[in-house]
This record gives sequence, C-alpha cells and structure tokens, in this order.
Amino acid sequence: MSMLQSILADLDSRIDASVAHLFDLLRIPSISTDPAYAADCRRAAEWLVEDLKSIGFTASVRDTPGHPMVVAHHDGPAADAPHVLFYGHYDVQPVDPLELWDSAPFEPELIERDGAKVIAARGASDDKGQLMTFVEACRSWKAVNGALPCRVSVLFEGEEESGSPSLIPFLKDNAEELKADFALVCDTNMWNAETPAISAGLRGLVGEEITITAASRDLHSGYYGGAAANPIHILSRILADLHDAGGRVTVPGFYDGVHETPPDILASWKKLGRTAEGFLGDVGLSEPAGERGRSILELVWARPTAEVNGITGGYTGEGFKTVIASKASAKVSFRLVHDQEPDKIRTAFRDFVCARVPADCSVAFQEHGGSPAIQLPYDSPLLNTARAALSDEWDNEAVMIAMGGSIPVVGDFQKLLGMESLLVGFGLGNDRIHSPNEKYNLSSFHKGSRSWARILAALAADKQTGADR
Repeated sequence: MSMLQSILADLDSRIDASVAHLFDLLRIPSISTDPAYAADCRRAAEWLVEDLKSIGFTASVRDTPGHPMVVAHHDGPAADAPHVLFYGHYDVQPVDPLELWDSAPFEPELIERDGAKVIAARGASDDKGQLMTFVEACRSWKAVNGALPCRVSVLFEGEEESGSPSLIPFLKDNAEELKADFALVCDTNMWNAETPAISAGLRGLVGEEITITAASRDLHSGYYGGAAANPIHILSRILADLHDAGGRVTVPGFYDGVHETPPDILASWKKLGRTAEGFLGDVGLSEPAGERGRSILELVWARPTAEVNGITGGYTGEGFKTVIASKASAKVSFRLVHDQEPDKIRTAFRDFVCARVPADCSVAFQEHGGSPAIQLPYDSPLLNTARAALSDEWDNEAVMIAMGGSIPVVGDFQKLLGMESLLVGFGLGNDRIHSPNEKYNLSSFHKGSRSWARILAALAADKQTGADR
C-alpha cells in the first residue's frame, strides 16, 4: 500500500473520532458579532491551538484589538518543500431566530436530512467543519508518515463574520511570518454533492453612496411643482442611464481590463447544465437582466455589474404627502472582474454622475469600500494539480468555476503577502449557512479530509518532479 493510500485508510478508520472531535469545537458558541461571546471566541482559539500542538504544530493565540488569531507552523520534509498557508475562520454567525432551529444550534448532532447524513450545528459548514477537514488531513499525515509532505502554516481568524476589522493590520504586522508560496482557502462550495469545484475567480467590489441635493428645504409640490428641480427625478435619470438597452454598463471606461472567458472554459460551464430558468426560477424570475447574449453562469461569474442596492428620498411614511424632497440618495455597487481597477471605476462613476447634475444642484459621495477581482489563469499548474487530486477522490471530475461574490481575504493575501490563493471547499448551496438549521454533509467532511490529504501529496510530488527536471 502506498503512503497516500495508508493515509486515506487512516482517515477512514478515524471518521467517528474525527466527527466527535469536530463536535467539541462546534459546542463552543464563538459568535464574533456579540460582545457577550468574547470569552467563547477566545476559548475556540485556544481549543484550536491545543489541537494543532497535539499534531506537532508550533501554535499560539495572537491577540488583536478584537478577537484573537490562531497562527501555527509545521516544518516540511525538506527546506525546499512547498510552503502553504491554510486560512479558515473559527467565528460563527448569531443563531437568531432561535425558535426556527430544529435542535439546539450548539449541541451538534449527526442526523439524516434529505436522504443524507449531515452534521447539524451552527458553524458546521461555515467554517468549523471546513477548516477541520484540513486539520484532520494533517493529523493522518502525521500519524502514518510522521511528517507533513509540505511546510504548512495556519491562520485561523476570529472576526470573519463581523467584517474582519483586525485582519489587515495583523497581516501587515506579520507579513514576513505569514508569507508562503500560496494560500489555501476552504470557505467555498462544491458544484454539487458529488462534484468538487475549484474557484478560479472572485469578483471584486466597489461601493458608492450618492446624495443629490436640490432646494434648501422640502417644498410643496403644488406651489413649486414644475418650477423647482426634483432630486428624485435627477437621481432616477442618473440610475437609469447606468445601463443601455442591451444590459451593458454605460460608464465610460467601465470595461477596461475586462477579458473574454476562454472558449473551453465557457464550454465546460455549459456542460454543467445551469439554465437561466433553473437559476432564476427559485426566486420567481426567468429572464436574465444583464448583458444580452451571455450565459447565466458567465453573467454571474465572469462579467462586471452595476446594481442599485437602495434608494431613499421624499416622504415614505404612511398616507400621502405632496412634497418635493430636498435630497435623494442611492447606494450603488459594482462587481468587478479580471483587471478592472476599483479606483478608476469609482472615479469614472463619480464623473458620470456629476455630468448629469444640474448646475444649481449638488452631489455628495460616500465611499463604501473597494477591492479588485481575483482571477487565476485557468491553465495555472496549481489549479490543475489540485483539480487532478480532487478528481481522484470524487465520483465526478472536479470543475473549474468562478464566484459572483467576493472573499476579501483572498485579495488581502494577494495585495499584502504577494500570494495567490487556491480556493477549495466542500460546502453545499443547501447548507443553510447564516440561517437556522445549518448543516454540513458527512460526506463533505470525510471526503473533504481525504481531498486535502491528496492535494498535499500532489503539491509535494509536483515540487519533487520539478526538482528532478
């Protein structure tokens, strides 16, 4: 039996113990957004430190102005072995409304749900179950081989669910210690319960709030109507101008840095069978609203967007009030792809707005964050190594996908540590993260651990093969 097969067999033999071990972590109510649970957040960090120490890591709790970080390191078999930084987060979302849970959220259970065995608890999928897949893979590597195949560093955060206020300062202060060849991030999903996925792209984000001011006070619409500028009308025209009839964003220069997705990747996405009707049907829609001629997966994974997230202005209370508001505001977000630059998009949008505001009116802007998109080359050796390892473990070949949302830490790793990230996770769309009755499939936990064991082996083998050449 090969070394890898022995490690996989060890993971199989320890599955009951691994689940019981995960349950111990899940019982800790590490809710980062509520100060009442600060001690529990620290307790979760200390639990992880002791667990990592038990398998040979040098590990410690690192204080921050908020909840602590967990940092750990383990040597590789040789000085030139690949060095990876594994990232996860131990904090969880609040459980409200508690009455909608079928069982106590911090009393984990292994139950049957929809024909599958699942681990039911807050944090089971997001992100304690996910991060422990990697820890269990390392545990079996040490038990069987006595060493890890790569040099491994670990960063577990305690504030991901509350905006990560301490993360960027911590990365800046500890950059030299945390730098590795690349990062491994597990906070993502599979395509479905039988098909693993690697996320090669994440959309970036620019958030803007605009406020149009016209008259110095609210006006009577009978006395001033037809003569005074109405900021709601002005704002509405500006927002309507953001898209043309074909669904394209009309801000000048918006598509600078946007590349076409390779035809072979588009073909692989088409084989996934996701239709507009199927994707939108769950929310009572059927017609895509974005750029014409694009598939639904291309629209949400590989094309940029401009969306209006909220509008306020005038009288919105009960009854009716004939008023021309003095001010009107809107919140607008842009999802970015490929090489779009957030600062340029923000500037172009503000110029676009200012050009449409009458001379006797004014506009104010409030910035709400910005981050670039992350896009790994689809022919990246790192992606293809991981894809082969995943395909060896699961019934279906791993697929290369993108993500419509953003994972800020991936951009932080790239910007502050100069590292690309490999995004492999084993969550499912029906895991109900952030909702009552969160769960994590037992198969996700067990085969996720086996998958990480294979990926570590494959990364080490690639390094050795390269050295031999």
